[in-house]
Order: sequence, then C-alpha cells, then structure tokens
Amino acid sequence: MDAVQVIGLIVGFAASIFAAFGFYKAGSFKAKTPIDKLLEAGFGWVSNTSETSVRVLAWLEILGAIGVVLAPIAALAGFGFAKGFAVAAGAGLSLVMLAAIVLHQRRGESKYTLKMNLGLLAPALVATIAWALFL
Repeated sequence: MDAVQVIGLIVGFAASIFAAFGFYKAGSFKAKTPIDKLLEAGFGWVSNTSETSVRVLAWLEILGAIGVVLAPIAALAGFGFAKGFAVAAGAGLSLVMLAAIVLHQRRGESKYTLKMNLGLLAPALVATIAWALFL
C-alpha cells in the first residue's frame, strides 16, 4: 500500500464518518418523529408526501449511513464484495441529497436549505470517490 492510497483511505473514512453522522441523525429524526411534528419542525415537503415514503427515505438514510462506514471496513478486512457496497452507499446518499436539492429548489426553499444539502452532499461524494479509487 503506497502513501497515496493511505491518504485516500484516511480521507475516505473522514468523509464517511462525517456523512454517516449527518445522515444517521437526519434519518433517525424522520423515522421517529410523527408527521405533524415534522411539519412543525419545518419539513414542509412531508405535507405532499405519503408517510410511507417519508419513513422509507428515513431508513434509506440510516442504512446508507451505516453502509458508508461499515462496508469499507469489511472491504479492508478482506471481503472483496464490500467495496461495491461502500461505493453504492456513498452514491445512494449523494443521490438522496441531489434529489433534496431539486425538491427544495422547486418548493422555493433553496435559500434556507442549500447550505445544509451541500454540506451533506460533499462528504457523501468524497466518500464515494475515495472508496471507488482506493479500496
């Protein structure tokens, strides 16, 4: 393992842990909170979305957060198939944030949400690229 790969792995884990923390927190909140409380908390988009869709999104965020950290560990431990899961978890979280950016743009909420969306998109993209290149 050369120095570039070691640095890539360190960056990948740092980005993964940051992304995992944010997505796990967001997903847990959406999974546990009643829909009316989500509306009160400023999640206006849930008024046009079924409760099932909100809960599925929440669990996808939670599973992605777990996968973006555990899959690289499994890949480094010798489970070759786990590299695909690591890249898929990061790419999935990135797609969730891209969809969120589009949704908030259409609802006219970007001035309130864009920084947060980009703050979660960036580490998810960095983790995806790091796992694709350095695992």
